[in-house]
Amino acid sequence: MQPFFGRRFAAVLGCLLSSFAAFAQTDVILPVQGQVTDAGATSPLPGVVVRWLEVPSSGVSTDASGKFMLVRPARGSASHLIISALGFRADTLTIGATDQAFVRVGLRRSVTLGEVKIEERAPAYSSLTPTNTQVITSRDLTKSACCNLAESFETNAAVEVSTTDAVSGAKQIQLLGLDGAYSLLTVDNLPALRGLSTPYRLSYLAGTWIESIDIIKGMGSVVNGYESIAGQVNVRLKDPDKAERLLFNAYGNDLGKSDLNLNLSAQTSAKLSTALLLHTDHLGHRVDRNKDGFLDLPLATQYNLFNKWKYKSGTGIVHEVGLGALRETREGGQVDFRQDAPTTTAYGTTLTTDRYTGFSKTSYTWPGRPYQSLGLLLSGTSHAFDSRYGIRTYDGKQRTGLATLLFQSVLGTTAHTYRVGLSYLHDDYREVYKDGFIYLSESEAERYQREHPTRFERVPGAFAEYTYQNARNLTLVGGVRTDWHNLYGWVLTPRFNVKYDATANTVLRLAAGTGFRTANPIAENAGMLVSSREFSVASNLRPERAWNVGGSVTQYFTVAGHPATLVADYYHTEFQNQVVADAYSSPRVLQIGNLEPGGRSFSRSFQTEIQVEPIKGLQAKAAYKFLDVRTSYVGELLPRALTPRHRLFANVGYATAFDKWRADLTMQWFGQRPLAYTPGSEGHGHGAGAPGLNYAPRYALLNGQVTRAFKRLELYAGVENLTNYRQPTPIAGATDPFGPNFDAAMVWGPTYGRLTYAGFRFTIE
Repeated sequence: MQPFFGRRFAAVLGCLLSSFAAFAQTDVILPVQGQVTDAGATSPLPGVVVRWLEVPSSGVSTDASGKFMLVRPARGSASHLIISALGFRADTLTIGATDQAFVRVGLRRSVTLGEVKIEERAPAYSSLTPTNTQVITSRDLTKSACCNLAESFETNAAVEVSTTDAVSGAKQIQLLGLDGAYSLLTVDNLPALRGLSTPYRLSYLAGTWIESIDIIKGMGSVVNGYESIAGQVNVRLKDPDKAERLLFNAYGNDLGKSDLNLNLSAQTSAKLSTALLLHTDHLGHRVDRNKDGFLDLPLATQYNLFNKWKYKSGTGIVHEVGLGALRETREGGQVDFRQDAPTTTAYGTTLTTDRYTGFSKTSYTWPGRPYQSLGLLLSGTSHAFDSRYGIRTYDGKQRTGLATLLFQSVLGTTAHTYRVGLSYLHDDYREVYKDGFIYLSESEAERYQREHPTRFERVPGAFAEYTYQNARNLTLVGGVRTDWHNLYGWVLTPRFNVKYDATANTVLRLAAGTGFRTANPIAENAGMLVSSREFSVASNLRPERAWNVGGSVTQYFTVAGHPATLVADYYHTEFQNQVVADAYSSPRVLQIGNLEPGGRSFSRSFQTEIQVEPIKGLQAKAAYKFLDVRTSYVGELLPRALTPRHRLFANVGYATAFDKWRADLTMQWFGQRPLAYTPGSEGHGHGAGAPGLNYAPRYALLNGQVTRAFKRLELYAGVENLTNYRQPTPIAGATDPFGPNFDAAMVWGPTYGRLTYAGFRFTIE
């Protein structure tokens, strides 16, 4: 049924795109074209920036003959065209919806040059993108400590960050109620931090390296691959030609952890710039606040660096190169645990990670055709780790290479744009997992294969994406990609996004499409390793496939003359196959296998959020999220463990004039969430008469921070978990961690209580 359904979907999608294209050709809205000259010498001016006032990101530059072409904004009957160049007085033209399609502008030279800095807080929810996109800006990132990517979402309602267990310190994100593995994580729009790096990947990007974060719910572009199911999180690192020349950040908290960050950037020549990003953190203090004999956080040390270079030829060629390296060590477990002691003396976890990354992005834009470009994107990763969880050992190596050739242009006018390309993915996974369990029914060869899983993926692919924009109120994006997977054959990935501006301040969006990914069952359930559960992984695992359909309504309005935003969205994800980790059926065994025949696995996510600025300097936002995430376990549809059904979020921030003082307060309330039975207890028996599920209690968290800003220095101090709330018993069987009742994986709340911190940022622009 799946291939037949895929062919029918592709046929319907093709008919829709053809119909929209035919309709668009009969109602063409021509872009604005023109020429900019020197009013005094009447000679053409190349390199002049031309943009719409209403769409700051729409800018283009004039070519060698001073000519330009710019797509009209999608909203508004009249727009304002801003023309600016260094050494000339800027000019502004009012362009009506039906005005001339070609304009001539003569700029007059300015007498003196000065620095003018204009800052404006853009809406967190973009009104321009066809996808439901929320942007976390660099300013948002300073509202909390934000030492790494995991802490970058603390003042955001769309993404939850949870701790996988009470010992290792690993964290993961959740989007639309699904684990982070179902969200495509990209860095500068290149897939990154995937595969075996999933358990600890949120600690591999320092907060001070990040310029902004784009959170895309639902299906994104086919250009980025086929793995996205719940959405995409794109992290934009500091750009070499825009970053501050120097940024130094120091942080410390009352647990004894310290962070140091240093960003350096330089314009080495008129065409070449570079940025060096350095980070290190260290926790060497043994803390056990709840007196259960286990460290509240593992001892850890990380050294991390990334170097970016950017070359702009001025003739249409832009080339970027980046290289990164990371070394991290972790040691957790009982307070008396020492890494060089015998395995059974005390329970402990250790981790040593070496990671190397690199990328190259080259693009060429045709002179006089800012809409037409050719790009080559290359990236590579080497990720290796050695880890230990009590008597278990888990080591892994991943070698990944990705190449994408991308061409984009227009069909007749810029109302019809398209992108086509080729891609190739190389994944080499080698794992070693030994848990001490011996099965009499398996041979030595079968045991070796179970303990040394390997996987080689070779995936060439091709994709095409068409965008129609009528320059008034409608944007359609239809894309399809086809890939040949060496293990699973042909993979068809169709995706479709619609944005319709119902009014000047009301935006409607719809999204639909499919996702496909290969699971890494041990790495994606690493939190369960910190228990006495036996891992039972099926040998016939199939790839995961899912449909995602949803949409959103965004309403922009004003409150007391200040901008405000109201957003509501709903998404439904339905798995055709999922690799299910069943912790319900047996408390002693984690059974990992395919979704059972006739079973279902789905996620329903509803969220509504309002952002207002009732008075100047005071910003407030509040959100409510409802999640219905269920999976079939032995014939019974049960809620996914550790996923709260209800969540409330609120954030209030106040800034005085010139941002000299800033204060932020964040509240999060979590509803009940189901728990799996701990080892040694009676498991859920399924069906009539089976014991009900255990649920964690409701609770709330309060975080706050105060910042004092000077010309180049910012001092900040804050507190997390102000009420000092703790999960009463985060580790079951802590007194006998090598016994049958040990479990540190059912973590649903804070484990170490209140945390206070302080730090400073020193910046030279």
